[in-house]
Amino acid sequence: MVATKDRVRIIDSTVLSNDWYVLKKTTFDFQRRDGAWQRQSRETYDRGNGAAILLFNRDRRTVVLTRQFRLPAFVNGHDGMMIEAAAGLLDNASPEQRIRAEAEEETGYRVENVQKVFEAYMSPGSVTEKLHFFIAEYDASTRVGHGGGVEAEGEDLEVLELTLDDALSAVRRGEIVDAKTIMLLQFAALNRVLERSAP
Repeated sequence: MVATKDRVRIIDSTVLSNDWYVLKKTTFDFQRRDGAWQRQSRETYDRGNGAAILLFNRDRRTVVLTRQFRLPAFVNGHDGMMIEAAAGLLDNASPEQRIRAEAEEETGYRVENVQKVFEAYMSPGSVTEKLHFFIAEYDASTRVGHGGGVEAEGEDLEVLELTLDDALSAVRRGEIVDAKTIMLLQFAALNRVLERSAP
């Protein structure tokens, strides 16, 4: 089987915008399965890779999420107030370092023992970003602040504590519509993350 890299020939790449992140238009030839070469043109948005985390408490059967305003969702017909798991871009840090910092900034909980559970491309048709997904246990003793995000970065997050059952019900009702959050909640439910192992 021919390696994918041998089926792609980059012809031209043009930067369309480099304001917040980088938007490029790339023209390339792609070898189809029948061996024919086809010229295509695509735009890619490069905002770097990121990480997301679901904080959970086994004793209380709860999870910690946040609510914040998201303009892209707003302009697409949502009220913009999205319920999400804590997340952020890596900014040249390791996924583990970055997600511990993001969890503390956004939720006020300091977590040390984070467990990576999977990786995923969230919108591979146009966005280059890959997310690293984590879970970590929290309790009252790990709360070191109020959370809410970094005001200088325009963040104004409300910290929410819900039972896992209530969070899953919110997904079914269409109240939680953020993909990374749905994926983490489903992971927790499918893998019985809140169940204690038998001694």
